[in-house]
Amino acid sequence: MNIIVIDDDKLVAISLKTILESTEDIKVAAMGSSGEEAIELYKEHKPDVVLMDIRMQGMSGLEAGEKILKQDREAKILYLTTFSDDEYIVRALTIGAKGYILKQNFEGIAPALRTVLGGQSVFGDKVMDKLPQLMKQRTEFDYSRYGISDKEREIIELVAKGYSNKEISAELYLSEGTVRNYLSVLLEKLSLRDRTQLAIFYYSEIKR
Repeated sequence: MNIIVIDDDKLVAISLKTILESTEDIKVAAMGSSGEEAIELYKEHKPDVVLMDIRMQGMSGLEAGEKILKQDREAKILYLTTFSDDEYIVRALTIGAKGYILKQNFEGIAPALRTVLGGQSVFGDKVMDKLPQLMKQRTEFDYSRYGISDKEREIIELVAKGYSNKEISAELYLSEGTVRNYLSVLLEKLSLRDRTQLAIFYYSEIKR
């Protein structure tokens, strides 16, 4: 199994490489220290599994994972982090990560990698304990999945109500040019063609 290790703590990355390569079936093809490097190394090495930290300088592991999965839906990403933050767990699940385990459980990393390679998802015990309640709480539309800000959220709602750019401009104290820019960005983020589709998206996906 070829993997890449992404962690902005080089000592942790080296320790992981040493531990994992002490097993017969795991080879660390490359190591990186940022989300940007994760994307480039994935393209270069096409690893079986990406073992990646979440909190890093610059692009986070979650942002990098989302970009990798958009380029390759078959990518297998296992998050290894010191944080059992609810928001991180839900985001990891939402983008399609195969696992989320805590760094404290070093002995469980190799088995987790093998589980992910086999096509299954794996989550540490502390994370598993939280999953039922977290998924029950996900009744509202997950704006973070699309990287939508609070201001963009307001604009979506006003478009859905039939407001023109001029009316949105007056309502939110923005110039019409700024409103147009916001709309262009929103349409790109949601892969929609025009404001009509944006309104349909709002009522079919957000207000359902």
